[in-house]
Amino acid sequence: MLSVPVVNMRGESLGTIEIDPDVLGGEVRPRLLKQAIVAYLDHQRQDSARTKGRADVVGSTRKLFRQKGTGNARMGNIRTALRRGGGRAFAKRGRRAVASFPKKMRRLARNSAILAKIQDDAVVVVEDLGCAEPKTKTIASMLSSLGADKGCLLATDGYDRNIYLSGRNIPLTDIRVAGELTAYEILRRKKLIFSKQAFEGLTGKGAV
Repeated sequence: MLSVPVVNMRGESLGTIEIDPDVLGGEVRPRLLKQAIVAYLDHQRQDSARTKGRADVVGSTRKLFRQKGTGNARMGNIRTALRRGGGRAFAKRGRRAVASFPKKMRRLARNSAILAKIQDDAVVVVEDLGCAEPKTKTIASMLSSLGADKGCLLATDGYDRNIYLSGRNIPLTDIRVAGELTAYEILRRKKLIFSKQAFEGLTGKGAV
């Protein structure tokens, strides 16, 4: 069993949550995590650039003049990339095939990333996470008390407007809904902070 510390927003300890590694896949899978990161970054590319190749420009396919005997350099048809108005060499073709990453693999990769963070003592559960009003100082002071001001991912049970507005301007801090977490987002920050409801929603565990 692994222990995850439970604290309040002032950083005071309130106990721990015990979690069975099997709930998160049993073990950390480095190869799967690499696949998840590559697929995530691959899907962020727009791939909207497109240029015309030789087959896309208008022009005759007739050879401009014979190969030998004219004194000129060898030349093919007018569509060649060497002539003005010709097609581009190695033209960009727009959207290409992207890496496939099914839902079950995404979930397992996410759980594996969370398990890796727990094993590194980089996960904290906040009991009473919330803001009465949008105020950056509230979240900033909480992160400072948790030692997470050098970079963290804050996961909430659902969209909380006050928390989002309070933390969106803090450098190296991401705020996400727990159900939408990805392995890449979890691994790119040093600390992973859950609200208690979010953590229980992902693992089904209560505090002891």
